[in-house]
Parts: sequence; structure tokens; C-alpha cells
Amino acid sequence: MRDDARARRRAANRSVTPSCTIGRVTAAALPLHTTDDGAPARRSRAERQEIVLDTAERLFAARSSRSVGMDELVRETGLGKMTVYRLFKSKDDLVGAYLARKAATVLAYLDAELARLEGDPRAALLAVVDVVERDVTRTGFRGCPFTNVSSEYDDPQHPARSAAADYKFELHLRLERLADELVPGGGEDLAAQIHLIIDGMYLSGGLLGPDGPASHGRQLAERLIDAATA
Repeated sequence: MRDDARARRRAANRSVTPSCTIGRVTAAALPLHTTDDGAPARRSRAERQEIVLDTAERLFAARSSRSVGMDELVRETGLGKMTVYRLFKSKDDLVGAYLARKAATVLAYLDAELARLEGDPRAALLAVVDVVERDVTRTGFRGCPFTNVSSEYDDPQHPARSAAADYKFELHLRLERLADELVPGGGEDLAAQIHLIIDGMYLSGGLLGPDGPASHGRQLAERLIDAATA
């Protein structure tokens, strides 16, 4: 019975937009503005940044940030080399910006879910785990982008490492706030345990697929929450 319920939930999850793959209209796909005489107008700096970051996301997701050189990325954007380098001084800066934008997208999605469930911290904590499950069970999932990309760089001060750490910190703040609402005075331990479940789901899902240990994440989270509130 439990396996059947898990299978139904996973099938439903696949039809919902996952946290790390929220649909976006890329700047490159937008029509160019035109002047009064019909000539194409110059794109704004923000639009050019979106083109570069959208291109980076596509290439990094398909391979890895390390394997994508700046010359290739510039060609794929359709922009000039000097234009790209005026936006991002180095590839390191670009990789950091790519992860920072992804973090903002994921956290905004989570915040919308948490706002919807305001007043029900148990449901909100489990909703975070559900968001992760939707991500790790989607077709083509290759692991958490924050872990994957940041692990390519050894320097702890690298922009990618900093952006990934900032994202993890912001996620933990949200978990801790919800856990404190649920277990006043005992939320720190519960938040840390839920966070470990999330990290484990991303690692297991990337290596062993959606039917591996990652599929037990929500069940384990429920047990931890029930034990903490007993």
C-alpha cells in the first residue's frame, strides 16, 4: 500500500514544475525592440545579461561548467566577446552569477509554497521535501546544480562556492524557522535533520535515480517530524 501511494505521488510530482527547472522565457527568445523607423533597438544591459546566463545554464546543465569555455559560450550567445566580458569580467564571475540566479529562482518558488501553507509548519516542512522530490524524480535529473558546480572548484572563496553556500544557508534559515514554529526550543536539531535528508535525496537521486533511496526522503522526514512533536 505504501509503495502504491509513493508511486502515485511520484507520478503526480512529475506533472508539477520542479524547483530547479522552473520555466523561464529566455531573453534570447524575446523579440528585439524596434525604433520608430522599424530598425532593431539595442538590447538593455539586463537583457544581455539574461542571454548570457540563459546560455550558461543550458551549456552547464548539459555538460559541466568546467568543460564549457568562454569562447564557446560567447559564440552560443550570439553576442560580441567584448559585450560578454563587459557583463562578466571572468568565467568565475559568470559561474557565480549563474548559481546566484538559480538560487533566487528556487528560493522564490519555495517562498511561494511556504506562504501558501502559512500557519501549518508541518505541512510547510514536508512541502520543501516534496519540492526536492519533484526535482530529483524529473527526467534528466543529474544532481543538485549547487553541489555539482561548486564541487568543480577547490577554492572556498570561488564565486561558485560562495553562491552555493549562500543558497544552502538561506534554505536552512527557512527550515529552521518552520521547525521552531513546530517545536519551540527544539527546531535547530529538526531543521538540521531535514536539511540532511534533502542533501541526501539530491545525491542519491543523481546517482541512483528516482526509485533509489531518494524515494524514501519524505517518509523519513515525516517520521522525524512526528518524533520531534510527540
